[in-house]
Amino acid sequence: MGATPSIAALTNGDIDFTLLTGTVIRAAIRGLPVRLVAGLMTSSPHVLLARPEIKSVKELGGKKVGLAGFGDATQVLARIILARNGVDPDKEVQFVPLGPDSGRFAGLQQKLADAVITSPPWDFEGKKSGYNVLARAYEYLNYPLSGVGVNATSIQQNRDQVKRTTTALIKASRFIRDNREEAVKIFMAWGKAKPEHAFASYDATVKVISHDGGIPEDGLKFLIEQAKRDAKITREIALSEVADFGILREIQKELGLR
Repeated sequence: MGATPSIAALTNGDIDFTLLTGTVIRAAIRGLPVRLVAGLMTSSPHVLLARPEIKSVKELGGKKVGLAGFGDATQVLARIILARNGVDPDKEVQFVPLGPDSGRFAGLQQKLADAVITSPPWDFEGKKSGYNVLARAYEYLNYPLSGVGVNATSIQQNRDQVKRTTTALIKASRFIRDNREEAVKIFMAWGKAKPEHAFASYDATVKVISHDGGIPEDGLKFLIEQAKRDAKITREIALSEVADFGILREIQKELGLR
């Protein structure tokens, strides 16, 4: 389910949870009754993958960079990586929307872009083809890509369900972090992934899986500020307007994580 329908369904009570952190924040600051209650990923596993002749981010000046779409996470991450390496994302590169990861990889192969922002296991496939991983997003910033979002009324009216589900997700995240072989087996069965792709995806993603359900403060602030800019909101947004970590603190204490 896409971002817009998932928020509509969460707001209307048609679903109980969503895992789209940024989407929940954007909806909350617009006044919709949704809140984050925990995090699942502390940052993003996205990478900047370039054609063989390009060896560094600085070489992307005057080049084309492929994205999923304008204004989405892939463009946000691309802009930050470029700027941190001295490349002006507004003046020195051309962004090209290429759709899903498979489309971006195909665009790289067809020379529609000189580099693309993509996610595992396409970095693995790219390296097999001689392409270069120029940067990994989590090396540049905390960008909490996935978290647990609920309807605000559920925190009070269905507190037990929210707590049980969030606890299960945190336990699952910890299992994934600590059990590579078993986690990969599950991924292969569930996602019908090839073993080499499953292991590559695990190894590229495990570093950003939260160990305790927490969301990095700087990452949360970044997403809030990004959402404010998109919505043209200038006032300060209190944390309580987008998140409620009361249940998370209870879970962390019960699991011995804090």
